[in-house]
Amino acid sequence: MLDFGRFGWVSFDCYGTLVDWESGICGAVDGVLRAHGVRRSRGEILDLFAEIEPRVQSSNAYLTYRRVLRQVMAEMGNALGIRCSEPELDCLADSLAGWPVFPEVREALQALKSRYKLAVISNVDDALFAGTAEALGVDFDAVVTAEQARSYKPSRRTFDLAAARMRVETDAWLHVAESLFHDIGPANRLGIASVWVNRAGRGGGTRRTDAVPDLVVSDLAELADRAGVEQG
Repeated sequence: MLDFGRFGWVSFDCYGTLVDWESGICGAVDGVLRAHGVRRSRGEILDLFAEIEPRVQSSNAYLTYRRVLRQVMAEMGNALGIRCSEPELDCLADSLAGWPVFPEVREALQALKSRYKLAVISNVDDALFAGTAEALGVDFDAVVTAEQARSYKPSRRTFDLAAARMRVETDAWLHVAESLFHDIGPANRLGIASVWVNRAGRGGGTRRTDAVPDLVVSDLAELADRAGVEQG
């Protein structure tokens, strides 16, 4: 049983956990593919994204996330036999600010904020996150991006920067995320308690791992209920 009383900080992955990145990714990529007369299912698009994105992020030289997304789109196009135009290469980054926030997120974050300090730890650029921040409807006490860390989760470097910013010991820190690969795995390795947000019909766009969370919830409303904070 997870003891929510011991936590002072709750950190969140953003895209996939708070924001519906699967719909965002698929909408942007599908628009490009259709323009070239190519059709692929949602699952096929997400599987290809999950294969390519971590490989690009783990290249020797750090790339901004905007550049990562350009390269991902170029490699997806190559894999599907199309050559993307310059605007098409930017389709993922340019659409990111409009990717929808899951419907329960704003209310749940506000409820959790009444008891905990909240942080975002996200594989994104500062400018790209700024386009999402207002839609989340809460003032985070700390925001740690890949641009600031110069690394991408599951790198320990990102979590070490978050710990320094939050000034929190691991036993008082709860990390909440949708991706077992990017978030729950490194939380396991660092001794940080974790919650896996396992939304029905979701889980594409990231690699599979054997990481084990301390708690599984279906969405953030259930997380807030488990934490005993009042919503609405």
